[in-house]
Amino acid sequence: MIALHLTLASASPRRLELLGRLGIAPDAVAPADIDETPRHQELPKEYAARMGREKAEAIDAPGFVLAGDTVVACGRRILPKTETEEEARACLKLMSGRRHTVLSSIALRAPDGTIRERLSENVVRFKNLSAQEIDAYIASDEWRGKAGGYAIQGSAEALIRWMRGSHSSVMGLPLYETRALLKSAGFAIG
Repeated sequence: MIALHLTLASASPRRLELLGRLGIAPDAVAPADIDETPRHQELPKEYAARMGREKAEAIDAPGFVLAGDTVVACGRRILPKTETEEEARACLKLMSGRRHTVLSSIALRAPDGTIRERLSENVVRFKNLSAQEIDAYIASDEWRGKAGGYAIQGSAEALIRWMRGSHSSVMGLPLYETRALLKSAGFAIG
C-alpha cells in the first residue's frame, strides 16, 4: 500500500463527510468544472459513468484524484439537479408512489493516469406523496441542487417506503465501492 496525495474532485459536503467515514481526509478539494449536459439519447448508466470519469480527468493534481456523480433516473429519463421549486416539485410528483433508480459513479485517477471506475445502482421507492407532503418538503429547501430534487440524508428519508442498495450511494458516495476502488489502486486505507 502506498500513501499519496488525494484530491477529491467534488464540492459536495456529503462526499467529503462520507469519505471521512472511511477515515480519509483528502489533501485537497478541487471541484471539477465540466459540462454536465446529458448527450442526445444517453442512457442514465452511461451518463453517470461518463460524468465520474470526466470529472476525474478534468482535475490537474498530483497523486490520486477521486471523482463521483449521482444521477437519479425514472426509466430512461435523467432527472435534473434541481435549482427551482418547479423542477423539484415536478421530480417529486413524478417519483411519487413509484420506483426510481439512483446511480452513483466513482472514478479514481491514479498517479500514472489510469482510471478505475465503479457504478453503484440503487432502487428507491417513495410513498404516494400528498400535495401537503410535497409542499412541506419544498419548504425545507433540502431539494436545492440535489439530483432528482431530494436528499435522502434529510427529511425525505421519512417519505421513502423502501430502498434496495446502498444508503451511502444514494447520499452521493458508495462507501463499499469507494473503499474497494482505493484499495485496488494501492491507496493506503484501513
